[in-house]
Amino acid sequence: MAAQRSKTTGNIDNTGFGTNSNAEGGRLTNKDGSINLQRTGIPFFQRISLYHTLLRMPRLKFLLCVFLFYTVLNIFFATIYIIIGVENLQGVHAENEFTSFQAAFFFSSQTLTTVGYGHISPVNLWANIIASLESFIGILSFAVVTGLLYGRFTRPKAYMRFSQNVLIAPHKGIHALMARVATYKNTHLTDVDAQVTLAMHIHENGKRITRFFPLELEIKKINSLALNWTIVHLINEDSPLYQMTLRDIQEADIELIYHLKGFDDHFSNVVQQRTSYTFNELVYGARFLPMYHRSEDGSTTVLSLDKINAHEPAPLPELGKSAYNA
Repeated sequence: MAAQRSKTTGNIDNTGFGTNSNAEGGRLTNKDGSINLQRTGIPFFQRISLYHTLLRMPRLKFLLCVFLFYTVLNIFFATIYIIIGVENLQGVHAENEFTSFQAAFFFSSQTLTTVGYGHISPVNLWANIIASLESFIGILSFAVVTGLLYGRFTRPKAYMRFSQNVLIAPHKGIHALMARVATYKNTHLTDVDAQVTLAMHIHENGKRITRFFPLELEIKKINSLALNWTIVHLINEDSPLYQMTLRDIQEADIELIYHLKGFDDHFSNVVQQRTSYTFNELVYGARFLPMYHRSEDGSTTVLSLDKINAHEPAPLPELGKSAYNA
């Protein structure tokens, strides 16, 4: 059935994912919108952008990396001070190797941050050279960290939350594919545009290949994403999912890739967000429950973000061959 639909429904070949199913590993797009791809063949540091990695890194992981960098750098310079001799640091009264390293470490931290309390100071040429070099590195390092913090704080981001599942629900007397999205920060998105691509694995000429189909949406653009938006694709004669049973969908190993973009008036910039759903995240015969209601005093609307995936069973209409039961 999937092969028959591929011949009657226009597919697209310019998605950038290729068509060789045998070369794919797992889903094409992760739930967070990142591409499920690992690059090899060139050295590691040529494959990554350290700047982009630090900008997109989770907050706690970023702070941990900064702390580890600061600690390792101080240990490195403290070791150098130990090698040239702590007697070249005036004010150090070390009783053993541990206290010597401790004094060198804290002198390094004071020099790196250019604090300089004054009770320890370098007294010979080499100690002064190392201290000068360390303070220079400290100035550059904190400038970089400050820039990264500013970049992370001001980077435009679409604070959108998608439903955990995509549903096949009754709608207008036929079946419809539905996913739900809402913003979860105190931001306001306008001119929000949605695009949905269906990746379907079919057998063609004795080979298993991947075909991509753009799904026509009932509403593909809204003026404002103030509440939630249920993105609906009608499974009619023009849909690549038309007359496919649940077993057909499972054998086709489908993946639904959602791409949303809109204008954020706080950033005065266009933001975007992606996610995907596989067959295991598909719920058939269900519909979403309302996720907003009027406040008790009737003065405002309450949007319950914890209900974004709330759904209930819903009987699907009889569609002849398309009954969605395997």
